[in-house]
Amino acid sequence: MRRIIHLDMDAFYAAVEQRDNPAYRGKPVIVGGSPTARGVVSTCSYEARKYGVRSAMPLREAGRRCPHGIFLPVRMKRYQEVSAELMAILHDYTPLVEPISLDEAFLDVTGSEKLFGPAEEIAREIIDRVESELGLTASVGVAHNKFLAKVASDLQKPHGFVVVDPDKVEAFLAPLPVRRLWGVGPKTLEVLSELGIKTIGDLQATPYERLRYRLGEAAAESLSRLAFGKDESPVVPEREPKSIGHEVTFAQDTADRYFIEAVLLELCEKAARRLRKKAQLARGVTLKLRDAGFKTITRQTTLASPTDLEEIFYENVQRLFSQVKWDGRPLRLVGVSLSGLERKENEQGRLFAEKEDELRRLHQAVDRIRDRFGEAAVTRGRLLHRYGRKEEKKG
Repeated sequence: MRRIIHLDMDAFYAAVEQRDNPAYRGKPVIVGGSPTARGVVSTCSYEARKYGVRSAMPLREAGRRCPHGIFLPVRMKRYQEVSAELMAILHDYTPLVEPISLDEAFLDVTGSEKLFGPAEEIAREIIDRVESELGLTASVGVAHNKFLAKVASDLQKPHGFVVVDPDKVEAFLAPLPVRRLWGVGPKTLEVLSELGIKTIGDLQATPYERLRYRLGEAAAESLSRLAFGKDESPVVPEREPKSIGHEVTFAQDTADRYFIEAVLLELCEKAARRLRKKAQLARGVTLKLRDAGFKTITRQTTLASPTDLEEIFYENVQRLFSQVKWDGRPLRLVGVSLSGLERKENEQGRLFAEKEDELRRLHQAVDRIRDRFGEAAVTRGRLLHRYGRKEEKKG
């Protein structure tokens, strides 16, 4: 029987802010930006949640609910540093660590029990180290598969510790709302509600054929297995990202094409720089636009050969932008993502390689200058100042 631990940090971004600034401890901390901004809450402390503030809530709504809250910008670089320390602790117990995000991971400790003791003891030791070494708290679930461990870790947050007895799985799941099952989104939840299914226990008691008739074979099979706690998915360590991207939400909607194109160029530049740092190339380019009415348009294209040069990405983004039926409507958000990633050492010989290599050497020199002196050390004349833009999100 496998032994899986799911670890989920408690209010990670807000907890890091409270740790780094003791004056924030015990107070409602809301990470995401100003309460007058148009963004959303990234994370909030448990003190803020008492006022009804939640992740993904508009910052303005959070400001109305908790006007005395401490609103802070996202310090992604800092959270990544702390996440690296967290992952180092987890790797002390097993090489089978699957990060889900900066503050969440699965661990397969089946083969580690001979060295460190039962999975429950390993989990206890990990959360004790997280608290003593990082000054943060975490919630964990321990079970014989990933699904059950994930459900368990979420039941008693913050500082939760739940172990699932393999002989009592059905009883453990039965009282929980059906939305806790993987794959149950708004549409599936609506269908299940129409069938009178509100809890996982309701689903356990529903004839399979009835589910299959309403949901289809694949969904019915998946939900039925999960309802009885069956999940064979393995812990997959350190997967390479499938795409790299950046997007920007403007402080004010804009229809200024010159400004929008300048922002898109900067996004291409940032994404290409990340590729070069990882010694990767990308073959796919995707443009994302969202207007003031929250209508989102995406367009994508595939390059003839993979590259890490922003000029090529931007040329294709411009072409995609020109094909969109935009009609000059003010835009709220723009984004660029690169996909079809591959290692640079696998690159095939191609035409015009000498010219591209010369351009790449120039970019690598600029990258080194920025690494040493900061992003603003070298800028393009084509790029506009950040004034007028609210926030940036990495993908």
